[in-house]
Amino acid sequence: MKTIEVDEDLYRYIASNTRHIGESASDILRRLLKLEPIAATDEPLPATPPTPAAQPGRGVVQMLEGDELAEQESAIDRFMHILSVLYRENPSAFSQASDIKGRKRIYFADDEAALLACGNTTKPKAIEGSPYWVITNTNTGRKRNIVAQLMAAMGYPHGLIERVCQSI
Repeated sequence: MKTIEVDEDLYRYIASNTRHIGESASDILRRLLKLEPIAATDEPLPATPPTPAAQPGRGVVQMLEGDELAEQESAIDRFMHILSVLYRENPSAFSQASDIKGRKRIYFADDEAALLACGNTTKPKAIEGSPYWVITNTNTGRKRNIVAQLMAAMGYPHGLIERVCQSI
C-alpha cells in the first residue's frame, strides 16, 4: 500500500461515500471510479494525526463507559445523545455534518425548516447544545451510517467509530 495526501474536502468526500464500517479508501475509490476490485484490505482512510490539544475520542469514550447512553430508551434517543457528545467534543469538526447527505435528503441543517423542505416525514430534532438539527425518521442502520460518516470525517479512529455505532 502507498500513502497519499489529499485535500480535506476530498477526504470528506471519500469518507461520505462509505457504504459500510471498515470499507477502505481504496475500495471506495475503486467503486466510485468503477475499477475492478482486488483483494480486500482492512486499511482505514489515512488521516492527518490530530494535534495533542484536539485528540478525538476522550469524551466519546467517557460516554461509552458511562451510564447516560445506556439509559437512553430508544435508538433515536441514543442517536441524539451521541450527536450531542460529538458536537460538544469538537464543534468545529462537527460542521462537516452538513456534507453528509442521502440521495434525496439532507441529514443535517442549521434550522428545522431546511430539513422539513426535504420532506414532510423527516421528523427533525434539534441536537442538544448545538445549532444543528438532524432528521430522525431513518432506520437504525441509516443512523449508524450517518454517525460513522460523521465520526470518520471528524477524524475518529475506526475502532471507536464501530463501538459508537453498535451502541445505537
